[in-house]
Amino acid sequence: MHPTILLQSTTVQHVTQDILPSSAKWLDKLIDITMTYGPKLVGAILVYYIGQWLIKHVVSLLGKAIYGNKLDVSLAKFLLSLARVVLQLVLFLSIAGIIGIPIMGFSAILAGSAVGIGAALNGSLGNLAGGVMMMIFKPFKVGDIIDAQGKIGVVQELGIFNTIILTPDNKTVILPNGALSTGVITNFNTAGFLRVDIDMAISNDQDFDKARAVALDAVKKHPKVLSTPAPDIAMNSVSDFMTKIVVRPYTTQADYWDVYFGVTELVKKAFDANGIAGPTPTRIVFNK
Repeated sequence: MHPTILLQSTTVQHVTQDILPSSAKWLDKLIDITMTYGPKLVGAILVYYIGQWLIKHVVSLLGKAIYGNKLDVSLAKFLLSLARVVLQLVLFLSIAGIIGIPIMGFSAILAGSAVGIGAALNGSLGNLAGGVMMMIFKPFKVGDIIDAQGKIGVVQELGIFNTIILTPDNKTVILPNGALSTGVITNFNTAGFLRVDIDMAISNDQDFDKARAVALDAVKKHPKVLSTPAPDIAMNSVSDFMTKIVVRPYTTQADYWDVYFGVTELVKKAFDANGIAGPTPTRIVFNK
């Protein structure tokens, strides 16, 4: 055989002998990896789909229970969302454990992140907790007139973090739920109707009984004043130059401000028409 041909044949034989063992090693490694992680991967996939099916049905059952108790819609949605997130997290950790990811280390990282996020969102979490508490105990509802945090208005929206009210001068005020839930709240709608307290005054030399009769007749002329409970006129206090009276008609929530301003005008005009004078400040000056 020619020397060149013999050399080429020997080289090909050596190359083939080098490649075959190398391929066999990779194949063995692939088989080992498949045997080691294959069942785990299959198990993780099965757990994922079964877990998603269970989460869907658990959340559905929880939703029926929550809505059956007639909780606030915003609170119900929040609780369902929270339950879904928690269940998804449990499922993720379970799958990580099946695959072989060290759960303890991951949990420590997750806990550290939660602490950092919690510190950064301290105020928001307080508002969140306040919103949940108010949705559970319901000190007021949308449409109620409340006095809270120095603001009076009609509740427009009760959210998870904030409560929005509309003031009598048509301004929108956003109240954080954290401070709102720990402060004093006055609800004007609990009894179903409202008493409108209107402070007025007459001069001390005027006949109070006549003034009361005139004011009561004027109050009853307002179309939005309720006949039951009946309106009331009472003496509030007496000072050096005036007698303070309080006019107290009752009305519905929607008509509160109409009655407040309308009755004030009617009583003032009635006093003027009947010669009932208002207070006149006086000052006595002594000459030495």
